[in-house]
Amino acid sequence: MKENKYDDAKFFEQYKKMNRSEKGLEGAGEWYVLKNMLPDFTGKDVLDLGCGFGWHCRYGMEQGAKSITGIDISQKMLERANEINSLKGIEYIRKPLEDVDYPAEQFDLVISSLTLHYIESFESLARKVYKWLRTGGSFVFSVEHPVFTAYGTQEWFYDENGKILHWPVDNYFIEGRREANFLGEKVIKYHKTLTTYLNSLLKAGFTIREIVEPEPSAEMLKEFPDMKDELRRPMMLLISARK
Repeated sequence: MKENKYDDAKFFEQYKKMNRSEKGLEGAGEWYVLKNMLPDFTGKDVLDLGCGFGWHCRYGMEQGAKSITGIDISQKMLERANEINSLKGIEYIRKPLEDVDYPAEQFDLVISSLTLHYIESFESLARKVYKWLRTGGSFVFSVEHPVFTAYGTQEWFYDENGKILHWPVDNYFIEGRREANFLGEKVIKYHKTLTTYLNSLLKAGFTIREIVEPEPSAEMLKEFPDMKDELRRPMMLLISARK
C-alpha cells in the first residue's frame, strides 16, 4: 500500500505546525543522538529515503556531501523542501519508496528518518539498500519503535480523570498493517518486530554497528515538562549498519 496522507491539505497543515517541522533538526527530539550515529559526509553521495522537508539533506550538504538525493511520495513535502532547503547538490524526487531503484554501488550513505514504518516490507528494502551502497557504505535510519507500533492506535490508556495509566502493547508478534491516530487523523503504518528489523539487515549482508532507543534530552525535558512521559516507553528505534 502506498498511502500519501501528507498531501491531504488538512493533515499537512497540522504537520507543518509540529516542532520538528518548524525548527528542523533542532526540533527533533532524537536528533542529538542520531547526528552522532552518522558518518562523515565529506565527498559522499547520499540518498535520503522519505526526506520530507529536506532538513537532513541540507545538513548533509552543509557537512560536505558531494550530492544528496531526497525521495518522498508527498508533493507538498517536496514543495516545502524546495522552498526552504534547496541547495546546490540536492535533488528532490517524488516517488513511493517501494518504487525506488538504483544501479549497484550508487551511494556511500543511505539515511531515513521516521519513514520506514510506512512501508510493508522492510526486508525487501534492506536488500535494495545493500545493493545501492558502495562497499564500506552506511545505512542509518530511525523508525517508530516496535513497542510504540505494536498495539496500533498509538495512544495512551487513561483513567476516568484523564490521567495516563500506561502504554498498551499487544499483538506484538503479529506484524503488518495498523491504523494509528496521528495529528487527529487515521494513518496507516506497518508494525514490525525488533527481530524483523535486525535480522533483515543481517540477512541482506549488513554489519550492525549501533542500536539506540533514544530518550528525550535533559534540555528538551526542561523546555517541555510534559515530555517526562516519553521516559515510560520507547518511541523510536535508531539503527546504524554498514556494508
